[in-house]
Amino acid sequence: MHSALLLAVISQLAACDALASVTWRMPNVPEEGLSDITFPINIANAPHTSGYYFAEQFGFKNESHVGYTGLQPRADANNQTIIHGVFSSFITGSTSEDPNCSDGADGGNGVSCSFEFVGDYADTWNMVVNTTGGNTWTGTAVNTRTGVGKHIGSYTLPDSVGGISDSNFGFVEYYPWNSNPSLTCADIPFTQGTLFAPISKSTKNGTATGTVVGSITSCQDYITKVDTPASVEFTLE
Repeated sequence: MHSALLLAVISQLAACDALASVTWRMPNVPEEGLSDITFPINIANAPHTSGYYFAEQFGFKNESHVGYTGLQPRADANNQTIIHGVFSSFITGSTSEDPNCSDGADGGNGVSCSFEFVGDYADTWNMVVNTTGGNTWTGTAVNTRTGVGKHIGSYTLPDSVGGISDSNFGFVEYYPWNSNPSLTCADIPFTQGTLFAPISKSTKNGTATGTVVGSITSCQDYITKVDTPASVEFTLE
């Protein structure tokens, strides 16, 4: 990863108060970058309440800023389980006419897209990011058991921005900390989630699965992780 991109990524991780993170890598990425990437996420044991963000971020060729996609638990409504899907760009010049999207990302440049849907927490969800032409990128949450997808949003990047780069980070964030710095590690509520290695259909060798390695970035006494070659499970308690 280029040093400028690495510094930008580290800065953004610090800004969002990530408690745990993963480093993901995808092999055999073409020079122009990937035209798609999929991040499987499972939040089967996460409480159905707002507060946590299970996210993956991805960079682009010729661009130092990144995009995010991920899932946030929500409270049940009308006896149904609700999941909040997120798809964002932090790139200056990003535009969108998608009704699920709005200008700006975390108070800065970019575009933020989100969509709340009825979804089964027990299932793993593929967070699919792909280009649909004209440097327009779409985010979709696909249930791996049923194959049904939920459209999160879409945005168009400047012409100078290339395809998706070969490595970046994911994270678990407890976002109430962003507005209440008096919270301590002891205030962290229980949650559990798994971030899996990414998949892409557009490597030099066609469909391939990448690698993922986890780390605990804060509150080490309150967080555990289980690494496998294909996933990292985090438990916060």
